[in-house]
Amino acid sequence: MAEQKSRMERRKKKPLWLKLFFLILLLGLAGLLTGAGVFAYYANQAPPLNEKDLVDPAASQILDKDGNVVAAIGNKKREQVNYDEIPGLVEDAILATEDVRFYEHFGIDPLRLGGAIIANITEGFGSEGASTLTQQVIKRSFLSSEKSLKRKAQEAWLAVKLEQEYSKQEIFEMYVNKIYYSDNIYGIATAADYYFDKELDELTLPQAALLAGMPQSPNGYNPYDHPERAKERRDIVLSLMEEHDKITHEERMKAEKTPITEGLVKRDDGERTYLSASDGYEAFIDVVISEVDAIGDYNIYEDGLKIHTTLDPDAQSAIEDMLNKEDAIDYPEDKDGQPFQAGITLLDTKNGAIRAVGGGRNYAKSTKRAFNFATDTSRQPGSVIKPILAYGPAIEYKKWSTAHIVNDEEFEYENGEEPHNWDGKYKGEITIREALWDSRNIPAIKTFNEAGHENAADFAKKLGLNLEEPLMESAAIGGISKGTSPLQIAGAYAAFGNGGTYNEPYTVTKIEQRDGKTLETNHESHQAMEDYTSYMVTDMLKDVIKKPEATGYKANISGLPVAGKTGTTNYSEDSVEKYNIPEDSSPDSWFAGYTTDYTAAIWTGYQDRKNPLTGNEKDIAKKIFKHVMANVTEEKDTEDFKKPDSVVEKKIEEGTNPPKLASSFTPEDKISTELFVKGEVPKQESDEFIPELPAPEGLSADYDKDKATVQLDWDYEQNEDDDREVHFEVEASAEGGSSITDKETDETEITIPSIKSGESYTFTVRAVSEEEESDPASIVVDTDTEEEDSTSNGDNQSSSQQSEETDSDGENEEDSSSSSEDGNKEEDTENETDNQSEQENEEETTAENNSDQDTADQNDDNQEDNSGATGEGSENEESDEEENEEEQDSDSSDESSENSDEETDGDETESSENSNEENNGENESNNNESQNTNANQDSQAENNNDAAGEDPETAEEENSQGESETNQSADAADSDNTGENGSDAADAED
Repeated sequence: MAEQKSRMERRKKKPLWLKLFFLILLLGLAGLLTGAGVFAYYANQAPPLNEKDLVDPAASQILDKDGNVVAAIGNKKREQVNYDEIPGLVEDAILATEDVRFYEHFGIDPLRLGGAIIANITEGFGSEGASTLTQQVIKRSFLSSEKSLKRKAQEAWLAVKLEQEYSKQEIFEMYVNKIYYSDNIYGIATAADYYFDKELDELTLPQAALLAGMPQSPNGYNPYDHPERAKERRDIVLSLMEEHDKITHEERMKAEKTPITEGLVKRDDGERTYLSASDGYEAFIDVVISEVDAIGDYNIYEDGLKIHTTLDPDAQSAIEDMLNKEDAIDYPEDKDGQPFQAGITLLDTKNGAIRAVGGGRNYAKSTKRAFNFATDTSRQPGSVIKPILAYGPAIEYKKWSTAHIVNDEEFEYENGEEPHNWDGKYKGEITIREALWDSRNIPAIKTFNEAGHENAADFAKKLGLNLEEPLMESAAIGGISKGTSPLQIAGAYAAFGNGGTYNEPYTVTKIEQRDGKTLETNHESHQAMEDYTSYMVTDMLKDVIKKPEATGYKANISGLPVAGKTGTTNYSEDSVEKYNIPEDSSPDSWFAGYTTDYTAAIWTGYQDRKNPLTGNEKDIAKKIFKHVMANVTEEKDTEDFKKPDSVVEKKIEEGTNPPKLASSFTPEDKISTELFVKGEVPKQESDEFIPELPAPEGLSADYDKDKATVQLDWDYEQNEDDDREVHFEVEASAEGGSSITDKETDETEITIPSIKSGESYTFTVRAVSEEEESDPASIVVDTDTEEEDSTSNGDNQSSSQQSEETDSDGENEEDSSSSSEDGNKEEDTENETDNQSEQENEEETTAENNSDQDTADQNDDNQEDNSGATGEGSENEESDEEENEEEQDSDSSDESSENSDEETDGDETESSENSNEENNGENESNNNESQNTNANQDSQAENNNDAAGEDPETAEEENSQGESETNQSADAADSDNTGENGSDAADAED
């Protein structure tokens, strides 16, 4: 018990400091082990020492489309220097400043590290660095500039390894060739040349001290931008050199008195190297740098790459000159200190290669990698989007034609808002062609709705535009929240000019590495739309530029087949009120267009949207397009866009809905040439201006009893501008209306067979062209009496011609009417008169001798009268013979006129024979008939004169009247024979 108490007392008597010592020792060991573990963990994750990454980098070269070097990226010229070429003065300045114990440590400096740890504890982490020159080489070759325990642990580990594998001289050589000296200058030899135009061994002490001090903050100590700070840093280096016995105090003091500008090459902003050693092209090179970064793990500034690009130096220079000078474009004044800006992208239409980039006015003159208005901007596109979201999808998915009608009228969005057209007016029903060239908003919105919002979004996506979904109705006229850039719009429009194939815009074609490896770049390309869509949209967009009344006419280039579209945006009511924006102002103005070779998209405006475009400022985008496109096509034959087989071109009559084909009678100012998807062409022709087909004229019929045929002949004339192809439909019907035959012919004559004697036939002829037909021309042929019909029917005329002849000869119309209507009554009267004449003629035969001569004269006069009544000499003679023969038939019914009967019978027989001969084409019979008829007339005239006991003149008048009545009697007799068709026969006689 006592012993146990004694041990407890001894334990209690141990001093406190001893306990604290052991505690600290344990904690230290624990911390050391923990730190070692963390260090080992980070070191294990360090990248391997790759010799390629340690090699001093060379400048990357930019080559144009023809393989010519146009720029060097990384430095103006990176001059490599060997350790043996580095003078002692330069080495002393660098080591005194960066790592005075360089030749004594093994990659890390424990003494310097300890000091840095104390400083970081007392002043905060990162307040002082302990990196040796070797560690800086590691950081520049493999690691980032991040200030972290991980980076420092990896840096230390790799520095030790580097010292084990390379000599101090080799490491020092790596360092001086990697140092960055601002203005994109790498390596001390290059810096000596750039700042002082000297070799390293020609540098003075103050110059060497300046170059040794700049790597700590290259841009901050740039003597061009910050001469005072550069002098302070130089003097610190001089003091360090004195402190470490590299120079004397006197040398230091003398060097400090030297002005910082002494020996410094004078350079203005245009001569200084910011992005590259080039004669411009900064905006294009910016795009190249971004593209190389996206392609793969390349350091364009240090890898010494050869980058083959699509650059057209002439086009690039022309665009830069246009933007930076005011020779071609009169630019507006600055607004609120901001210059008027423009972004331009010029592509090869066929493959998407970027030929030139206009990043902005005075691009990259004051800062490296400035804001590029061609690629970095994201502004609402306005009406430039209409072919992409409205008319393109409508043709692609709905197969609309360019003549499709949309009603331009008042309209409300689904949310009740009312959009308007640019002029505040409405045109009513117009084609989508007109809606596009006049940039009508309402038709575009309606078209967008009908095509389908999802279809439109998909169509845009295929053209490289990833727009927000779902799209609102206002998207059809440019109301999209994400906005677009000239680069994106140019890529989309190029597909319209390339048969529907979309090519992702690109600048880099090939990358050659220093080890000889070559990467051929691949760029997205796919069929974004049908070829009919691309061509039909293109054809409509050509009108935007070519029509004087269209919105894009100021971009027109005479003789150049070019298509394009304008676009402007609007301010919201809140913005107008907030910034006091004038009416009819726009924050953005666009123009996008293309030929078969080039596509250009232009945005104009101010970087701050509150500065508006007013008046003619909104036309500058069109003028820029015209200038750029005229320049690149000046010495080039530009082919027109080729119509694919999937598109059909038709002339349409304007104002037809749905579209109808123009007829040959449609006036030229009512015709428009429109395009249709094959298989969707309208078939119906407009009849708005088509006159009725003229009816056949002069229809005549010739009945041939022997052949049992009727030969029909007619005349037909069309106007000179009437190109309708016409054929004729002929219908023959027997008495009672039953059709016996229907025939067609392209000629103006036809022979109808199988005509039966003793029947009456009606023949009808119509002119027919496709679905049109004229009024009919008809004629009646009566074969009831063979002998009579054989002569009379040969001279039948159509009812249409009879009408015309009746109108032109009123007297004949009266005779014909009398013949038709009163024939029966007059026949009785005439027969009585004839009987009296015969009796008187027997009693007073002596009067015949006295009036022979007068009767002959009277016969001549009667023949002339009859010829005038019928209108044609030969036909009238035949008609007279027939009438007299019919009169003689009537006379033969009187028993008191036996002599006359015999004479008439003889005449009748002869007339019948002569009539048959006439039907066979013999002219001699006409003369015989005429003689017989005249003899009969002479006998009648003598009898009339004798019976009346009148003088010759009176006898002449009465004989003439009797002749007329006799003719009427003959008409009446013929009328009796034809029955219900008598009137037609009378007309034919007339």
